[in-house]
Amino acid sequence: MKKSPLDMPLWAFSLAVYGGDGVADECLGLQEKLKLDVNLLLFAAFAGAVEGVRLDAKDIAAADTAVSGWHNEIVRSLRHARRALKPASADAGNPLRDTNATLRAQVKAAELEAEKIEQAMLWQWSRRQLANRPQMARDRALMANLRGVLEFYGAATGVAVPRLLDAAVAYKGS
Repeated sequence: MKKSPLDMPLWAFSLAVYGGDGVADECLGLQEKLKLDVNLLLFAAFAGAVEGVRLDAKDIAAADTAVSGWHNEIVRSLRHARRALKPASADAGNPLRDTNATLRAQVKAAELEAEKIEQAMLWQWSRRQLANRPQMARDRALMANLRGVLEFYGAATGVAVPRLLDAAVAYKGS
């Protein structure tokens, strides 16, 4: 049986780490505040925590360029549609409430699949661009990568992701 290009260690890492205590809220807060792509942040965390690869500013910009069209056109559009459906899905007086809720659930599933495809794009990019990179201490690479992504999005000095950092350090793989 042929392995799907969507079956990748990055996705397993992302599900485990993002599900860690407080990580989703921390990431979503930065997504709202900085318009940060959480998938790029998780990718950078994976590169450091699992592979011991430090990404420089050019790597982060190139990875962003590799997925920005998909992220902006597909992921954000689905997220916008899901959010727009929320009021009609929650309105008890809406006779189409259940239908709206069903559609919202379908859009949410499509959004998650689009995020997985974006991560597959990042994974494929990294296999081509980072294949021969030297490894370093994983905790140092992780911290540098997270700081690099935050700087890429213009975060003020001192903005941090301690819950993501802790969850990534604790990740043991599947």
